[in-house]
Amino acid sequence: MFALLTGVAMASLDSAIANIALPTIARELGTSEAASVWVVNAFQLGTALFLLPAAALGEIRGLRVAYTVGLAAFGLASLGCALSGSLTALVLCRFLQGAGGAFVAAIGPALVRRIHARERIGSGLALIALAVAVSGAAGPSVAAAILSVARWPWLFLVNVPVCAMALWCFLRNAPGDEPQPRAFDLGGALLSAAALGLLVVGVDTLGHAVGTAVVEMIAGAIALAWLLAHQSRRKAPLVPLDLMRIPLFSLSVLTSVCSYSAQILAYVSLPFLFQSVQHRSAVETGLLITPWPLLVVVAAPLAGRLTQRYPAALLGSLGLAALAIGLGCLATMPADPSAVDIAWRMALCGVGFGFFQTPNNTTLMTAGPPQRSGAAGGMLALARIFGWCLGSALVAVVFALARTQPTIACLELACVFAAFGAVVSVSRFRAHPAGTQG
Repeated sequence: MFALLTGVAMASLDSAIANIALPTIARELGTSEAASVWVVNAFQLGTALFLLPAAALGEIRGLRVAYTVGLAAFGLASLGCALSGSLTALVLCRFLQGAGGAFVAAIGPALVRRIHARERIGSGLALIALAVAVSGAAGPSVAAAILSVARWPWLFLVNVPVCAMALWCFLRNAPGDEPQPRAFDLGGALLSAAALGLLVVGVDTLGHAVGTAVVEMIAGAIALAWLLAHQSRRKAPLVPLDLMRIPLFSLSVLTSVCSYSAQILAYVSLPFLFQSVQHRSAVETGLLITPWPLLVVVAAPLAGRLTQRYPAALLGSLGLAALAIGLGCLATMPADPSAVDIAWRMALCGVGFGFFQTPNNTTLMTAGPPQRSGAAGGMLALARIFGWCLGSALVAVVFALARTQPTIACLELACVFAAFGAVVSVSRFRAHPAGTQG
């Protein structure tokens, strides 16, 4: 678990750690600030493109082998990032770093299911959720701390010894597994890369070139439709259509997408409200957002323990309902709120999100047969990435269209996503895992 948590935490941390250093990187590498944004985009693109292939390779070659490859690739790519002398080299290494992170994100939850007894899976996944929440929230602070004493390459260089230690620990302790040898679906992998790549790039382009973004996203949707048609004819599809036919699994994926869309709608839009409208500093903004991830840290382990006693559908529905109420309270707060007015609303969102996340992840990972744990882990990570991309795209659209108070519109939309997710979560009371009867 130490090796799994370390890998997941590093992958989550590095998705946000470079943002604060982009102006410095652009200046030292002699490039524009606009071009330097690809240091962030390349990581996200690498993660999105390799999630489904990573999950498939985890089943074909074994979870132990796939996680080892991912963790080693992440460490080597981090070293490459630190040694990069040009933007092109840095972007390429960040893409490879994202690919390694995709293996870690997809295989980690499957390994949790492998090494824990069924009644303890919720607790294990709660620790994964905790690692993601803490490291993601700490990214900007960690980056600021490193940059205060060292140059930007150290943002990536610090990963190398941590990766080496986690890899040594993993190889000494990870259990063996039984691979399911079959041909790797190269055609499906290429179609998956085209579909997800075009959709991710389209979301990024939406903020500054709407026409181009629409073309990219339509092309991505066409590639996605082609991928699904291609996969429907295969016995062991790269896209786990067999799992998506299990109502409990597909409903859990949908609620996960709703929760992450709501989260990113709030996370991206709130800083504009705090800084541009309320004229707070960047430090104040960071502190005001902190109660959300901080309460996730408290709620996620508690929810993990409660999954052993109460239905995940009940816990998840209550969590999403609390998230919707918290977002609604943020959308209706006073024009000049105090720090306390904001903090308790953010805390309520954090409690709701944390209370939902662990039971939902547990349900998603256990709804299908054990031999499909790799595919389930891939879909869990893909739901998070898709929710974030959808939320980011909607923020860009709202800010482009809304004449006044775009952040309030984003928060209202986030509330709708969370409320819809709660309704979907309630419907899981009638759904059952594969192989069970009502």
